[in-house]
Amino acid sequence: MTSIEEKVRCILNAKDLGDITTEFCDFSLKEQNATAEAQGVQPSSSADFVPKVGKTINYIVACVMFNEHDELLMIEEAKPSCAGKWYLPAGRMEQGESITEAAARELFEETGLNAEMTTLLALESAGGSWFRFVLTGRITGGRLKTPADADAESIQALWLRDPKEVPLRANDILNIISIGQAYHQNQKAKQQSDIVRQPVWHNNVLPTRYPHKRNYLRVLAVVRKRATNSMNILISEKNSHHFPTVELHPNRSLHSTLRKFMIEIFGAELPQHRPHGLLSLEHSPSNDDATDGLCLNLLVAFRPALEEISLIGKCIWQELSQPLDEALASILSSKHGSIPLNVIR
Repeated sequence: MTSIEEKVRCILNAKDLGDITTEFCDFSLKEQNATAEAQGVQPSSSADFVPKVGKTINYIVACVMFNEHDELLMIEEAKPSCAGKWYLPAGRMEQGESITEAAARELFEETGLNAEMTTLLALESAGGSWFRFVLTGRITGGRLKTPADADAESIQALWLRDPKEVPLRANDILNIISIGQAYHQNQKAKQQSDIVRQPVWHNNVLPTRYPHKRNYLRVLAVVRKRATNSMNILISEKNSHHFPTVELHPNRSLHSTLRKFMIEIFGAELPQHRPHGLLSLEHSPSNDDATDGLCLNLLVAFRPALEEISLIGKCIWQELSQPLDEALASILSSKHGSIPLNVIR
């Protein structure tokens, strides 16, 4: 049996845990609906909900690509509803695609360039059934699309110094462009100098290929124990020791689902805590009638000392070894230590 410490290391290295999440889910949709009904609230989603790309769930990919001149790759839209406006290369995943395959395909269709994706930059979600995976990478070939190559995908693609010099389809990309720009500048600085200490950035993290039947949020909740100043991680004792896991509600924001799950564990008087960001995510493309579930591995930090926190759910705290303590502390101390999870309201 894999130890908890080994599981933490797997997640930090973007490896799957081999967990069957249906067995290790602490708060399923069925249980969430039962809790709602007990409070006199009509459930807003069927307990039988399963994620299927293009049918019950929308997975979007967006590419934030910079060149050696610090220029951003953008496309001029061809769709009648936004023709002449500019946007990042982006689009919907198709059934049977992995996240990185979808990103590379959309980039090629809209810009004419081939690319190898190197890392996730951010994940955005609206409700629990719309997700945008933001990636970056390096151009490996192809020819930049010109107006002579215009088709239904795009009119042309250009490398731009400032995205605001063209009319944008929407401003919702400005935040992820800023994240991509900061990452690009950090990568350049690392290559140019071994002396100047750079801010801690997360490692290059691509989605881990591992199948899930439903959508889950796996919580890595950490806290300091005042008596020993040691970092402890929250463990669920349901069925077998594992990180607390909740099924994502398709009609609620991720923050709302997380809060309701935290109340199940800690009670209504929730200790002050903060989702820091994603350490990794797991997804594997499905074919035919299989489902397109994913699992988000979210780092959550509690501010009060362990001694001040009460648990009402079937959970315990486990002390971490010094190396893992230091690794997680380094992530928590940096704005860019984990992958941002942006919840769109």
